[in-house]
Amino acid sequence: MPTQDSAIATLEARLGDAVREVGPMVVAFSGGVDSALVLAAATRNLPASDVVAATADSASLATGELETCRSMAASLGAEWVGPATQEFNDPRYLANDGDRCFWCKTALMDQLEPIANERAATVVLGVNLDDLGDHRPGQEAARERGAAFPLVTAEFTKADVRTLAKAWDLEVWDRPAMPCLSSRIPYGTPVTVPLISKIDRAEAALRALGFADVRVRHYEQTARIEVPAADFGHAAANAEAIVAAVTDVGYQYVTLDLAGLRSGNLNRALATNTSADTAS
Repeated sequence: MPTQDSAIATLEARLGDAVREVGPMVVAFSGGVDSALVLAAATRNLPASDVVAATADSASLATGELETCRSMAASLGAEWVGPATQEFNDPRYLANDGDRCFWCKTALMDQLEPIANERAATVVLGVNLDDLGDHRPGQEAARERGAAFPLVTAEFTKADVRTLAKAWDLEVWDRPAMPCLSSRIPYGTPVTVPLISKIDRAEAALRALGFADVRVRHYEQTARIEVPAADFGHAAANAEAIVAAVTDVGYQYVTLDLAGLRSGNLNRALATNTSADTAS
C-alpha cells in the first residue's frame, strides 16, 4: 500500500505533467479549491510570466469574492486580472433556461480569449472528474472555445483536489463551493441584478450568523435555505435571527430544506422535467 507521501508525490506528478502539457495559461480563477489548485500547480511548474489568474467581475459574484481572489492570486505569486463580463447584457442568459451556464461561460471566454491570445496562452478551467457527471453546459461552451481542463487530464477527483490542496497548505483546501449566485434561481425564472443582489444579501446575513456553507434558493416570496444537515441544530437554535435576517432583505417566507445542502440541486428539477417531456 502506498504511503501518504508517495500518494501526494503521485498527485503532484500527474498534475504537474498536465499543467506543463498546456503551457502558458490564463486560469479562470474563482477562488475555489479547484481553480486555486490549478493556479498553484501552474506557478510551481511554469515561469511566472506564463501564468495569469483571471476572475470575472460579474454581478453574479458574491460580495467580497473579487478582492478575495485578487489577494489569493498574489499569495500564490500569480499575476491577476479582473475583466468585467457582459452576461447580464445577453437575453439568453437572463432568460435562465437550462443552458444559462453555456451563455455565462461564453461571456467569460469572450473576455479571457483576448488575454490568452495576447500571451500565446490557453484558457484553463478548474474542472475535475466529478464535475463531468452533472448538468454543466458551461463546460461545453469553454471546451468549444479551446479551454483546457488540467484536473481532468490528471484524472483528479474532488477528493484528490482537496488532498493535494491540503498538502500544499492552500488556505482554501476545505473551503465550501461558492457557485455563482444565479445558480440559486430556478430555471425559467428570469435572472436580474436586483434579484441577484437580494440573494447575495440574504446569504451574507446567514454567513454572519455562522453558516459557512449555505444557499438561499429563490422561490418568489419564499427563501428556501440549504445548509449541511450537521448545521440543522444551529439553524434551529437561531431560527428567529435567521427569519429576521432573510425577511429583512425582502422575503416573506423562510423555509429550511430538510434534505440538506446539495450542490447543483436545481439541476435535479431540470433533469426531472426533461425526463417528463421525453416520456410525454
